[in-house]
Amino acid sequence: MRLVLQLVARLLVIVALCLGAATVWATIDAYRSVDRATQASAERVSQSLEALYWRELLLRSNRMREQLLPAPDWRTIETMGLIAPGICVQFEPAGAFEKPLCGQSKGIGKAPPRWFAATVQMILGDHATVERPISARAATAGTVRAIADPDAAIALAWQHILDNIHVALLMALAIALLASLAIAHTLAPAHSIVSALRQMADGEYRTPLPRVRSMELAMIGRAVSDLGDRLALAEEERTVLTRRLLEIRNDERRTLARELHDEFGQNLTAILAFANTIEASAGDKYAAGTEIAQDARMISQATRRVMACLRDTLNRLRHPPAEELGLEASLVDLVDSWRSRTAQPMIQLDLQGDLADISGTVAATAYRVAQECLTNALRHSSAREIVLRIERRTGSENALLVRVEDDGGGDAAKVAQSAGFGLTGVSERVTALGGSLSIARASRGLSVAATIPLAA
Repeated sequence: MRLVLQLVARLLVIVALCLGAATVWATIDAYRSVDRATQASAERVSQSLEALYWRELLLRSNRMREQLLPAPDWRTIETMGLIAPGICVQFEPAGAFEKPLCGQSKGIGKAPPRWFAATVQMILGDHATVERPISARAATAGTVRAIADPDAAIALAWQHILDNIHVALLMALAIALLASLAIAHTLAPAHSIVSALRQMADGEYRTPLPRVRSMELAMIGRAVSDLGDRLALAEEERTVLTRRLLEIRNDERRTLARELHDEFGQNLTAILAFANTIEASAGDKYAAGTEIAQDARMISQATRRVMACLRDTLNRLRHPPAEELGLEASLVDLVDSWRSRTAQPMIQLDLQGDLADISGTVAATAYRVAQECLTNALRHSSAREIVLRIERRTGSENALLVRVEDDGGGDAAKVAQSAGFGLTGVSERVTALGGSLSIARASRGLSVAATIPLAA
């Protein structure tokens, strides 16, 4: 899962928890607000009735206090305006058939769900009754008793919760949206870092990264840049060491070729001369076809075969002809030499582009690749046709492509895993020049392709 989505999901969980906590708080506050409204209504009505009580007492001083109770004309519109919606007030002692005076409860809110009313009633309990005396100086003046209407109180609390929750929900959605945009904007440089890592995996180690403001992402970017610099330096050092290794190997090849030519070549020539002499002498002394003459003739034939193998080995060990004849002429000579040895498979040479100015290490490496791939195709497959294609690519690529395809079947994955010293050697040569070697499945066989940069 993407990091942005993870952070947004966690943010939504936090917002949901906060919204749930706000809902619980709003429920408790709404329920308690009814108690506060009950107390306020009782206070206001008691103060109003106290003023009414003392006014009547002063205006009608010839009457007894008992004749003033209950206070006259207290159930007025002004008194109802002092009572909060959903609250009922009753005067004690109450008159005959007197009902509580209740505040307006119609339209104060929607009817709440039954589960909400039952839950609130079970957890928070009933509303308390509030009593206030009309006058502290006259204990017999009466008492105001206020109590909340249960149905109206629940409806009022539900409406209060809905109002708060709507605001809280809009704020939560706004916070989630803005925070998601901020998180996405903050983590946007991570895409550049991932892209740089992929380019590094492809060999582009010194990939510049954009500057970021986030300290953590900046630290990661610097670490990636430092890693790329170290990998680039290690790659340069490896290339230098590989080229030096190839130079040492070429020197060893030349030394070995010289030793083989000087030692084995002369000894084989001497053995061939001795065998010819023995064969001639045996033919003169004895009769032709004697065992000694036959043995000498067999020695001569074996010596000639060893000398032919030695010449072929010396040709492979010495400098490739590409350094002397040029790449195109050396490839034509290579294909002609294989054609002269065997009629099957048929070898085709396809040259594309101008190869005249390709020389030096690039030409020698291309020749070695073609030589090794042709040798493997001829020795290890039952191909009937082999195509050697040399293509010079210009423009941004500026590279030389060497491809050998055959129709002899084979498993590319197994060949790549079990590559011998020959393919390993040419792969090291190509890699040392900054190129690449690949073994893939062709239409009817295998395809070995090497890409060698011409700027090497």
